[in-house]
Amino acid sequence: MATIQKSKSRINKNARDLQTLWAHHHGEWRSPEQITSQWRQGADIDFSLLKFRTRGNWWEALQGITLLIGREYEHMVLALTVLDGQPHITYLSMPHPSGIAFDAKEELVYVASTRNPNQVYDLAVVDKLLDRLDRDQNVSIGKPLMPVRSRFYPGCLYIHDLAMIGGQLHANAVGQNAVVKLNSQSGYERVWWPDCIETKDGPSFGQNYIQLNSIAAGSNIKESYFSASCDHISKRRPGHKNFLVDKRGVIFSGKTRDVYARGLTRPHSARLYQEKVWVDNSGYGELGYAEDGQFKPVIGLPGWTRGLCFTSSLAFVGTSRVIPRFSQYAPGLDVNKSECGIHAIDMKTGKLVGSLIWPSGNQIFAVEAISQKITTGFPFVYKSRHSKGQKQNLFYSFSIGRPNK
Repeated sequence: MATIQKSKSRINKNARDLQTLWAHHHGEWRSPEQITSQWRQGADIDFSLLKFRTRGNWWEALQGITLLIGREYEHMVLALTVLDGQPHITYLSMPHPSGIAFDAKEELVYVASTRNPNQVYDLAVVDKLLDRLDRDQNVSIGKPLMPVRSRFYPGCLYIHDLAMIGGQLHANAVGQNAVVKLNSQSGYERVWWPDCIETKDGPSFGQNYIQLNSIAAGSNIKESYFSASCDHISKRRPGHKNFLVDKRGVIFSGKTRDVYARGLTRPHSARLYQEKVWVDNSGYGELGYAEDGQFKPVIGLPGWTRGLCFTSSLAFVGTSRVIPRFSQYAPGLDVNKSECGIHAIDMKTGKLVGSLIWPSGNQIFAVEAISQKITTGFPFVYKSRHSKGQKQNLFYSFSIGRPNK
């Protein structure tokens, strides 16, 4: 009898353990933040990272646009805009976001997620909710960007910047010293590399030598420009503590595959604006342009400049804190005074219009401006007054028309 009782007890315990285990599994992966980021910790946002302060006429500078920002080391993308006269801040979790590009023809936003393996997320604008009987018909959703696809690429690409060139998505394959054209099937094609990586055995794609990290996109590859930390192969490589950087950075010409401008220090975010190549001179916290083969600074900002985009009259520039182990890469900065923020620059005067600073922020990689008529940002709203039910309704019944046409 005792043996039977012990056997029943074990069975009951096993059943209880299974019920507990099944209940645990049943409750997992219920958060839209987890599902959209494909990341179990995607819902664990530390909102202290989003607390901000502003200077000058910051919100006035955002009238009519939505600014997309990649917070690289905090694993999120943010959007800033003004709705009904009030700041509207939205976000989406994503592992280590780097480059951001906007495909105006398809109204798609691409974001590079640079971990191993690399990913590129495709985000489309939600234009309506499905007409369902089992949801609230009065939900106001705005025009959020929703992830609709992600593609995986080898980690050795080490994707940094993204850009639309000739209507096709391109990326800096920093780990291969090349620019690649990406396709939607996770394939890629090397389409450009500088002459300086050519050897007697052919171009050296086997490891990162020059930190080829941004694209000033022209109408085609030959009309584009690319930034790098140096223009030669050596035993000292980017990432090494003794890799020399001061004034060794360059802009390459797509047409000549040779140096177009020198005198930069760890340049990032090269962009074409009004027929000039503009670039963030990160190691000195500057924004400037290339002219007569040299870098011409226009304004200095309080941090490692990275992330740059233009509207008709303004430049938006990101600044980051300097990671202590990379302080030798910022010889022109006071590391202790560096700030994480976004700054609006009047391109007619070269003067600062306003800034938004995140006191607890760390790194910004990319900044992209899109008309507010196209999108109001990402699906998750900072300090939202929306109910959980409203959020669930959005993810339960969103509809994206354009990519399905």
